[in-house]
Amino acid sequence: MFEFHWPLCFLLLPLPWLYRRWLPAADTRSAALQVSFIERVQALQPLSSTRGSNVRRWPYVLLWLLLVGAAARPQWLGDALPTASSGRDMMLAVDLSGSMEFRDMQLDGHLVNRLTLVKELLGDFIERRRGDRLGLVLFGSQAYVQAPLTHDRQAIAQWLEESFIGLAGRETAIGDAIGLSIKRLQAEPAQSRVLVLISDGANTAGSVSPLRAARLAAEHQIRIFTIGIGADIAPQGSAFSFIGLQSDPSIELDEASLREIAQLTGGEYFRARSADDMQAIYQRLDQLEPALRAGLPDRQASPLHIWPLGLALLLSMALALRGMPGIVQRSRRHD
Repeated sequence: MFEFHWPLCFLLLPLPWLYRRWLPAADTRSAALQVSFIERVQALQPLSSTRGSNVRRWPYVLLWLLLVGAAARPQWLGDALPTASSGRDMMLAVDLSGSMEFRDMQLDGHLVNRLTLVKELLGDFIERRRGDRLGLVLFGSQAYVQAPLTHDRQAIAQWLEESFIGLAGRETAIGDAIGLSIKRLQAEPAQSRVLVLISDGANTAGSVSPLRAARLAAEHQIRIFTIGIGADIAPQGSAFSFIGLQSDPSIELDEASLREIAQLTGGEYFRARSADDMQAIYQRLDQLEPALRAGLPDRQASPLHIWPLGLALLLSMALALRGMPGIVQRSRRHD
């Protein structure tokens, strides 16, 4: 893919015109020969002189374009470079059970359901994990791997955005989600294995209990960070005010189990009651498990500026050689 690394250099293109337009003309006053028929001489060839000046100007315009184009550093971007395996291998497990559709969260002044808030803020977290390999597990009544570990953060964010409540059933299989994540992480370097699990309920489905899965994760040195989502008090206008759950819309959240899962694996439990809480949690995760490969280039760049520079050099040499006969003739006249 072709690109200019410094495209702002093209703002210099009108510089010669501005120089000529605003700076005062050079003082060329000298003794002149008075010729009585000078007006007739000037009238003989006005068109040819104008055309000649335009023709003589174009090589210099082209020379300036080549120099500015070279300064903008044209380059060809090759294929994506392989990324070194020194960062985190992080699985994201997201709850898609029926309770995630409860509209008890505020986002930008609007009442939204829990999954919408997770998508919005987890997408920002994914974008910041530059250099890490991320994977995505979605779970409801069953758990399945939506995306294996990959460096393609945009794909992970897109698959998360396309998920919907009930996609994997309307119950909650937390233990199965942890078990699937273990299978994807156990072959990776021990210091890089991380699982972030987000849920708003208790384990109600699946073949593996969450605590048993957590002990297995601890044996494989996988750190699990759990996030329990749901408001403590239902906001005004939510459906909870009509069904008598104003006091605690997160009554089904099993905080004790999520906290024990995190403690067993050396991770941490977080409680997200609002968008601000979620944002603070992701920032805390960035501190606890920092991305290790931030700032590495994605593609090999082949510089191309030598070509316009070479053409500019050849053109300037041709212009210099073209002016040599006139210089020689003037020097002979002075002699």
